[in-house]
Amino acid sequence: MNKNTQKKDNVFRNRNFRLVFLGALVSELGAILYSFAVSFYILEISGNNAFLQGLYLALGGAAMLVFTPVGGVLGDRKSKAKIMYVCDYLKGGLILSATVLMLLFRAPEAQLSILFVLGVLGNSVSGIFNPAATAIFPHIVREDQLQQANSYYAMKSSTESILGVVLAGVLYAVLPIHILFFLIGACYVASGVSEMMIRYEFRPSEERLTLKLAVRDMADGIAYLKTKKAILALLASVLFINFFFAPVTGNFLPFFVKTDLASAPSYLLDRVLTPELWSSVFSVCFGLSSLFGAAILSGRAQADQCGKKAARLLCAVAAVMVGLTVCYYGFVDRGARINVFLISLSLGCLAIGFLISCFNIPVTTAIMRIVDRDKLSKVNSLTSIGSQGMIPIASVLAGAILEAFGGTALLAFCSVGFTVTAFSLLFSRSFKEL
Repeated sequence: MNKNTQKKDNVFRNRNFRLVFLGALVSELGAILYSFAVSFYILEISGNNAFLQGLYLALGGAAMLVFTPVGGVLGDRKSKAKIMYVCDYLKGGLILSATVLMLLFRAPEAQLSILFVLGVLGNSVSGIFNPAATAIFPHIVREDQLQQANSYYAMKSSTESILGVVLAGVLYAVLPIHILFFLIGACYVASGVSEMMIRYEFRPSEERLTLKLAVRDMADGIAYLKTKKAILALLASVLFINFFFAPVTGNFLPFFVKTDLASAPSYLLDRVLTPELWSSVFSVCFGLSSLFGAAILSGRAQADQCGKKAARLLCAVAAVMVGLTVCYYGFVDRGARINVFLISLSLGCLAIGFLISCFNIPVTTAIMRIVDRDKLSKVNSLTSIGSQGMIPIASVLAGAILEAFGGTALLAFCSVGFTVTAFSLLFSRSFKEL
């Protein structure tokens, strides 16, 4: 293929893709800033209460799960672009409203209440947004461009995770929390403006949407999903993969930074990096390697089957998690060599970021190719519920383990569970057909 043909076929020549890409670029920046800020702010005003932070994550995750089926039904019956921009406007409005309330009520208890309500409402909106957003690509790009589109999307997310967390660390250190929240709300509003300009052929359903019809649609989606054995095998494993992996990033990392690192008499680059900025370093390492993996896949042809290779990648992630657990136990929990663990964790984030990127992109592309377009939102909502369903429980459980037994116990629990799950997927005949 010559250069002119490559240029002509590049998915960025598609106006709708550019608008989706730009909208996601801005809104995901807001999400990164919010996730970083709220995790540390809850620990800050609650006296490093890891259980309370885990409860916040659990309630937000539960709210998203409850509203994800609603998003799946709406996504297949309404304009996906309209769902996206309405949800972004709603989320921006919620964050801006919460910012005003936090200015009026300064007591820690009041601010925690505001953040908990915002977490529940914001994640409810995200539950409606996600199925439509993840199902829009097959409607706006050609089938042979799906892997390229997903790769560019992953590269965007990786780049934002690199720049966004650095920016978040700096802004969190220098700005009052209400100013930072105002900027985050503005990001979501700007994203909605971009998404309003998306145009694609859409035929609205002639049936009036009722609760009975919504329940029937979800039942149809479940029945359809039962015919896709490879996707079912993926769901069965990813349910537990996320259960054991999410606490590492959502619970362990903030806890490690606010307790082990912040209380250390000295640590690597302490004259340059605050403990919160070290959290950004870990995210940058993850993002850089994810970006590298996505860049490689963006130039490769879509494989007909990716299941076997994907399972091997997860086994490699499990090996890295086990290694980090051993390092934390030896260098932090039972030793005073926190600098060695900082280096080990940074290298581990580099490895995991690359492996996860090489897993997610082909698997996401395969699902988009396998599933019928008119059922993709419902299937995405079901896969989201399947993959995220146990994360709220994991967040609360992880917070309790941290409070009672510390970081080593949590990492060991997550590493063993992830390893068992990854190897079960490796030997799954159905998943190898994906």
